[in-house]
Amino acid sequence: MTDVFLDGEILGEIDDPSEVRHQLIDKRREGDIGKEICVHYAEDKDEVRINSDSGRVLRPVIIVEDGEALLSEEDMQELTEGEISLEDLEDEGKIEYMDAEEEENAYVAMDRSEITDEHTHLEIDSEIINGLSASLVVYPEHNRGDRVNFGAKMSGQGLGMPTREFHQRFDTRENVLTYGQTPIVTTNTFDTILGDHPIGQNMVIALGSFDGYNIEDAVIMNESSMHRGMGRSTYMRTYQTEAQRFWGGQKDEIEVPDKDVRGYRREEAYQHLDQDGIANPETEVDSDDVLVGKTSPPKFLGSGGGEEVKMGLADRRETSLTVRHGEQGKVDKVLVSETGDGDKLIKMKMREYRVPELGDKFATRHGQKGTVGMLVSEENMPFTRQGITPDMILSTHAIPSRMTVSQIIELLAGKVGALRGEPVDGSAYHNESKDEMKEQLEELGFQSSGKEKMYNGLTGQEMDAEIMIGPGYYLKLSHMVGDKVHARARGPVTLLTKQPTEGRSQEGGLRLGEMEKDVFVGHGASLLLKERFGADSTEIKVCENCGEIAVEDREENRTYCPNCDSSDVGESEIPHAFLLLMNELKSMMMDTELDLEEE
Repeated sequence: MTDVFLDGEILGEIDDPSEVRHQLIDKRREGDIGKEICVHYAEDKDEVRINSDSGRVLRPVIIVEDGEALLSEEDMQELTEGEISLEDLEDEGKIEYMDAEEEENAYVAMDRSEITDEHTHLEIDSEIINGLSASLVVYPEHNRGDRVNFGAKMSGQGLGMPTREFHQRFDTRENVLTYGQTPIVTTNTFDTILGDHPIGQNMVIALGSFDGYNIEDAVIMNESSMHRGMGRSTYMRTYQTEAQRFWGGQKDEIEVPDKDVRGYRREEAYQHLDQDGIANPETEVDSDDVLVGKTSPPKFLGSGGGEEVKMGLADRRETSLTVRHGEQGKVDKVLVSETGDGDKLIKMKMREYRVPELGDKFATRHGQKGTVGMLVSEENMPFTRQGITPDMILSTHAIPSRMTVSQIIELLAGKVGALRGEPVDGSAYHNESKDEMKEQLEELGFQSSGKEKMYNGLTGQEMDAEIMIGPGYYLKLSHMVGDKVHARARGPVTLLTKQPTEGRSQEGGLRLGEMEKDVFVGHGASLLLKERFGADSTEIKVCENCGEIAVEDREENRTYCPNCDSSDVGESEIPHAFLLLMNELKSMMMDTELDLEEE
């Protein structure tokens, strides 16, 4: 007997699972049961699973019976012209919706020409097998599968205009491309998914080498194109703080903190605050500057000390909102509101205009990603007979190993589209033929290969090799040098180990490991290691008789051993982490002895 499950709960047992499955599917097609109910027979476990729960992804497919698709070409024409809808075809039993489980029992043909007597369904369009992001890749059937995946991932990271209301919204982080463009070579789904929200720019791309500065996936960018607006974007970050109220009538205050509360922070950090303690819009701020001045009551009762504690007026502490370390920009928008609890809420959006620089990441829709290796002014860039200089030079070595043939086809198609003044359809499996593109290029007076004679911008001499050049769609990615560059000499340390803090936002140190040590030694700079490995160096005093750490009594101005009361004490330097280890061992009743040796 075969078990039957409905949404994971067992209903009962049946004799003939295949017959029951077919009966249920027939009832669904006739409209006797819901259209979204799916039936799956798992042969390996001998179970019939009926799914009706919400949240499943369903997709439409054309029903095939006796080797013939029930949806005719005439139906497709009427559907295209809007005379009938998908719902009409559902009611007529010509298409149905399947979930991932029911699809295991189906045999779906990609195209009408492939249908055999064994097929149960036909795809409405072969392009549907790609996901939404993958459907943005042009001519994907000419790429390796992994490159299409990478291209889909790049499309998700590409900067664009995610929403028209970005200037009103307070998102945590937001990147907006300044001059977004619709691609010349596009796909069916681009308009549907993105429409007026482009994710990149059309750039004239040349495949070649340039003094080796585009080695290892780096790209050469035309500096003059950058000055004209290519690759520019705006980075926005939202900061927020609340003025909370506490038990006992104490509360946070939004104000310009008094000098006695400010502590270690530099005086210039407060220069942008207005009288109400909030920086005004369009104020230019730098790293660690105060955006909103705030003071709070002490964390622990009694931390103020003296008479003030008895009166409930303990010293206040500063909890101002500051610009993250390493970021700068202008205050774009300030919102003063209230939380659900009635506390004062201040949100502040900061913006920074980003111009491409060395190390910024760019990528194509074919997974060809690289960082800017050099910015070259237009007069030094190679040029064609027509005087066209590329916006970007991509290394030729990027293509053969990754087999992104569709990148080459995009350059051909982009050239044709730009010259004829209309976009080229590069949708998966049914696109404008590359052979047609070649013919059109020849008719327009170019070589069918897309290659052209180019001239050296520095010498004016004709180059020996012909260079492929054409418009391609490039995406600026959110991985920018401005967000990652970090260095420090001195800075904050952690309270426990006295070692430098971790992370760029904490103004942290840079870890020098074993491999970095080898680089120093290999370059003859081994003496640098002396200072590098003393980050948490601590001076200690040790009893020379018993090896115990000595105690310093400042009132009596003497240093002695707590174990043998000897004043015979020597000095040494150890890492603070080692001192912590010895203290940990003592807490576990394990004593340690230190033997001092003369240097």
